[in-house]
Amino acid sequence: MAAGIPMETMGVPVIILKEGTQRSYGREAVRSNIMAVRAIAEILKTTYGPKGMDKMLVDSLGDITITNDGATILDKIDFQHPAAKMLVQIAKGQDEEAGDGTKTSVIFAGELLREAEKLLAQNIHPTIIVEGYKDALEKALEVINNIAEPIDINDKEVLKKIAMTSLSSKAVGEAREYFAELAVEAVKAIAEERDGKWYVDLNNIQIIKKHGGSLTDTMLVKGVVIDKEVVHPDMPRRVKNAKIAVLDAPLEIEKPEIDLEISITSPDLVKKLLEKQEKILQEKVERIAATGANVVITQKGIDEVAQHFLAKKGIMAVRRVKRSDIEKIARATGAKIVTNIEDISPEDLGYAELVEERRVGEDKMIFIEGARNPKSVTILIRAGFERLVEEAHRALHDALSAVADAVMDGKIVAGGGATEAEIAKHLREYAKTVAGKKSLAIESFIRAVEALPQTLAYNAGLDTIDVLMRLRSAHEAGKKWAGIDVDTGEIVDMMEKGVIEPMRVKANALKAGTEAATLILRIDDVIAARRSKEEEKGGKK
Repeated sequence: MAAGIPMETMGVPVIILKEGTQRSYGREAVRSNIMAVRAIAEILKTTYGPKGMDKMLVDSLGDITITNDGATILDKIDFQHPAAKMLVQIAKGQDEEAGDGTKTSVIFAGELLREAEKLLAQNIHPTIIVEGYKDALEKALEVINNIAEPIDINDKEVLKKIAMTSLSSKAVGEAREYFAELAVEAVKAIAEERDGKWYVDLNNIQIIKKHGGSLTDTMLVKGVVIDKEVVHPDMPRRVKNAKIAVLDAPLEIEKPEIDLEISITSPDLVKKLLEKQEKILQEKVERIAATGANVVITQKGIDEVAQHFLAKKGIMAVRRVKRSDIEKIARATGAKIVTNIEDISPEDLGYAELVEERRVGEDKMIFIEGARNPKSVTILIRAGFERLVEEAHRALHDALSAVADAVMDGKIVAGGGATEAEIAKHLREYAKTVAGKKSLAIESFIRAVEALPQTLAYNAGLDTIDVLMRLRSAHEAGKKWAGIDVDTGEIVDMMEKGVIEPMRVKANALKAGTEAATLILRIDDVIAARRSKEEEKGGKK
């Protein structure tokens, strides 16, 4: 029998939906969506904070990822429920916008929906709950903006504390302080002042991962690193005052686009053909050398004959470099990417103080340092094994994002639940001024906000109710930066302790969580088409 909305007209059934379509609506649809989001929030809850646990994720090929990074966990898990997929997209948006705070946004969304479920049970309409949540969010963002403190980009100690706070829950162990220093140096190196405001483009920080060595072997290079080696053994391995030709053109005889036949009637013709090819390549090398270039980096190939001529000229050459790396080199050295060697000129060359091939672990890599544009830097991540390298990369990404956010906004708040407790305090005052059922929604928002420091306390093995009461008491006494010291269980001034976060991360996490919750609450009908046969077969494997 076809699934659909049963309708009878003159005894003839009217089929609205295709056979196999599933439909849930009203309270059932809302409950299903809420349960899906809460399930994801519960997965992430245990990873929250410095005392959070890790997750081991095994994909269909058996590859293992061990992490407590929220964005990575959500990305690696293959969710089926549509509401779960929607939450993953919102969390990814948070990661792209702020670079950190993904877990906060998802856990907060789950708590908002947990509270909303109680209100729905009291027959409060979803629209009223949504309006209450939006009003509370607006007030919360106002509070964050008012209590946030300004910072100076030159205050290296504060920036380091921001990076340390971001790294506190990451699996980089004793290298945490070293990574924090690297993050601050890298962001300061690429920060640009535009119209009195600082701007940081993290794309200017190239990250290369190489397993082998220890985490403290990770290094910051003021320039670009290419995971390639010099193409010919007779070429120089170190070039000072490098004049760099960056090519998007091959140094080899290209095959014609159409098939050709060459009729050869004698051995002399073969010799002439090879000599002609050799001459073409020699002319290309001569044209490059005439510009004064002593380093050639190309996205395409370099023929063995061309390698020989380049080596004779004392020119270092690197081939088959990724397009993204070619663009980074051009930006760093001031070179123009040449697509036709016939048109190359001295003005197209880039400059760097040093281009050198160095051994990193078992591989050789090209280091380009002292470039014209110092706004391009590279971090070479080292660790004992590949999975630790990946986790170090995720940790460093969050630290870089946190420092960049702080530099661009110029405002910071305290962590350890201090900001959430201060928001809750102000919202309690605000809720008294709101009449009707909307005030119940605002009170639910307050409980969801306070669930974040409670989760911190729970993961540290503390008594959550006792900690929350002491935290509330401290804030009522006017201690706006009072938060939870997860090591001792005491309520201390988190700003003095150095647990600092960028304002943007905190504000965006609350916004993303509220948007996710209100989006789910407004859905009262889910109509799902039947899965294709290919998908069903794939699911059975």
